[in-house]
Amino acid sequence: MGAMMPRINIDTDPENMLAADQADRVLHNAIKERFDLHDMIVVGVVNDGHPDGIYNPASLGALYTLTRAIERIDGVVARDLLSLTTVDNVEQVTPGTISFDWMMSRPPADREASLAIRAAVERLPMFHGTLVSEDGRAAGIYVPIVDKNESYRISQEIQAVIDTLETGDAFHITGQPVAQDTFGVQMFEQMAISAPLAGLVIFLLMFYFFRSVALVMAPMLLAMATVIITMGLLIGAGFTVHIMSSMIPIFLMPIAVIASVHVLSTFADRCRPNDNPQAVIAEVMDTLFKPVLFTALTTAVGFASLTLTPIPPVQVFGAFVAFGVVLSMALTFTFIPAYTAALPRHVVTRMVTRVRRHQDDEGHSAGCRLCVTVEALGRFAMARARTLLVVFVGLLVLAVAGISQIQVNDNPTRWFKQSHNIRVADTVLNEHFSGTYEAYLVLEQHAGADPETQLDKRVAPILEDAPSADMRGQWRALLEQSRKDDLGTWLDNLLFALEDKVYESPALQASVWEQLLEATEGLRTELLYFQSPRALAYMARLQTHLEEGGVVGKSNSLADLVRTVYRELVSGDPVDYRIPDSPAGVAQALLTFQSSHRPHDLWHFVTQDYRAASIWLQLPSGDNQDMQRVLDAVAEFTAAHPLPDGVRLQWGGMTYINLVWQGEMVVGMLFALLSAFVVVLFMMILLFRSLTFGVLAMLPLTLSIALIYGVMGLIGKDYDMPVAVLSSLSLGLSVDFAIHFIQRLRVSLADSGDWRTALAYVFTEPARAITRNAVVIGAGFLPLLTAPLLTYVTVGVFMASIMIASTVITLVMLPTLFETWPRLFFGHAEGVPTARTQE
Repeated sequence: MGAMMPRINIDTDPENMLAADQADRVLHNAIKERFDLHDMIVVGVVNDGHPDGIYNPASLGALYTLTRAIERIDGVVARDLLSLTTVDNVEQVTPGTISFDWMMSRPPADREASLAIRAAVERLPMFHGTLVSEDGRAAGIYVPIVDKNESYRISQEIQAVIDTLETGDAFHITGQPVAQDTFGVQMFEQMAISAPLAGLVIFLLMFYFFRSVALVMAPMLLAMATVIITMGLLIGAGFTVHIMSSMIPIFLMPIAVIASVHVLSTFADRCRPNDNPQAVIAEVMDTLFKPVLFTALTTAVGFASLTLTPIPPVQVFGAFVAFGVVLSMALTFTFIPAYTAALPRHVVTRMVTRVRRHQDDEGHSAGCRLCVTVEALGRFAMARARTLLVVFVGLLVLAVAGISQIQVNDNPTRWFKQSHNIRVADTVLNEHFSGTYEAYLVLEQHAGADPETQLDKRVAPILEDAPSADMRGQWRALLEQSRKDDLGTWLDNLLFALEDKVYESPALQASVWEQLLEATEGLRTELLYFQSPRALAYMARLQTHLEEGGVVGKSNSLADLVRTVYRELVSGDPVDYRIPDSPAGVAQALLTFQSSHRPHDLWHFVTQDYRAASIWLQLPSGDNQDMQRVLDAVAEFTAAHPLPDGVRLQWGGMTYINLVWQGEMVVGMLFALLSAFVVVLFMMILLFRSLTFGVLAMLPLTLSIALIYGVMGLIGKDYDMPVAVLSSLSLGLSVDFAIHFIQRLRVSLADSGDWRTALAYVFTEPARAITRNAVVIGAGFLPLLTAPLLTYVTVGVFMASIMIASTVITLVMLPTLFETWPRLFFGHAEGVPTARTQE
């Protein structure tokens, strides 16, 4: 399996959190293709010190140099790059004539030239607030890239250019593609650090507990084998290593040693210097077989439940971690006893002697802090049973209150710590600009019948009444002569030909040609929908609603382009910044724009048949909640102003896609959690052959999970991707301690016949094993707290908290319930003669 590792295929694209055929993802990709859109890296240049802000020769010169260097980077779509250096200044020469000159064809030589650029930018709404911040302190370069999986490399090459610039400006690089790709790169770097560090922490703790390197090597070898085999199988089976599956090693490393810590702890407590290690380990395995089997299976169920989510990478993660857990269980039953039995007698004797220095001959506490602590905890729980029950109820109420305040929210940029360069860049640039997050709102008119068929249907009655039969043939000839692949050009050519016919023909025939002209113009207006002033006005009103409502920082569309060009055609004055009154006026503005240096930009806003148009929305935040507010604002507008007949609304853009997959994740995780809970409950009833004890085993984990999530809600921690994934798997881990506690109690009860005696025994050897296990596993996740990625910090805090909470609650809640209602669990206050039969 280790030999499979070189075949690794890394995937850091959050878009793949959705299945390839998921409807929203398919539509998102279709929108990108139709409007020739690309994922973008955002580079910001900020100058807060100069009186003129970014509009000074040095800053604009650096911007110019950087833009030209970025254009030459492999993987950058140079023709679509947006910067002051690459766009046109649109201004009137004379009424009806427009000049399209480069905004900054060369770096400005002096302050006057710099301020001239400022004046030009502030006249162009599509650039003001997008290419330069409204406060004039920052300029942006929007870098479209061919493949978002190359964004980290491209960002590093951009940074290398920045490092050569001699300027006092601050430079920042951000954008969703670079955030996601950088996360992927650093994620694997972190795994290379965290997994070995977790192994080291686990090794040191086990050495502290068992005082023998030789004995501790057994679970360490088991964990390494489990990780290598599981990851090798995943890679060899052809699965990509995604953000989720990259975390498999850090999960398996501590989880794989859970059972072996119980085995070694019990072995160390039971083995005497003169005992036969083979006999002792055989006895230990006989005692622990059931709890080890069921704890592994419940943990595997918790992970396997993730396969019920609609998120493919999460499904792969859950399936392979579940496999790793079952594999570690099989190795615990085979490799651990074989290894322990094969150890030389003097090694075992030395280990046992060291461990038992802190215990008396019966294995009870005699200075051992752990022994004293767990036994005191048991006595405390029984002595304060009713008070503790009130505390548990209060904690549950508090947890429910906290859970009710949890908000579902995520943002890939927030996967980094606040001090990370990308997080800093995101904060700074979104303070200056209208937004570095994008979403696309597409309005599309449903296609009807074939355009020529529709035209034939309209002109048929006109030609029937024509004064000359020859006009039918002339009409067909005009159709063929005008035909072009582009619908708009075909109809324009046809209209020009019909206008000629109107002026050239006798009065009777001219009247017919005029009717044919009107019918063709009417169809053109319908087919070239977004050349209609009415359609553009609707888009403009929608944009105004979103911008004035504060849910987007800025929006750009075909309506803005038309209004800008039309203003310059008419007068150049702000009063003429409006939609033309007629389709012909719109067509003239669009035709004029085709004379610019970037005519292809038109097709980013409208399809060539003019039946679909996109609105580019800039958001200053990529949080799910903020994207949802945009959707709600659009829904509010369309409710008050219904979409025109035949027009539908569609969404695209990574900010929207993130909202979609995270929404599916939440629903999927909730279903997975409930499903796993039911399965684990059934397994507990099967294990203990008792509904009462089965339900009892679920109570500590229920309170533990509720408490962790309640605290999250109270402190304002959002329910994001890491938390959602951890919700299901924490269930399987939390129930492990209750299984060991109850199973060992029932075995002891069958031997002693007295539940108090049996409970006292549980707080010796079994409770020590439970506590050691919790400490080892919880500490195994602590190295993640040093990671620069918040997702790993979340995993570390969450898992360590679950281990601590479930251990303490198990060791306190169960004796509290036994002490309060002994008859419910044991039939009467003393022994249960049939307990062994029940086993």
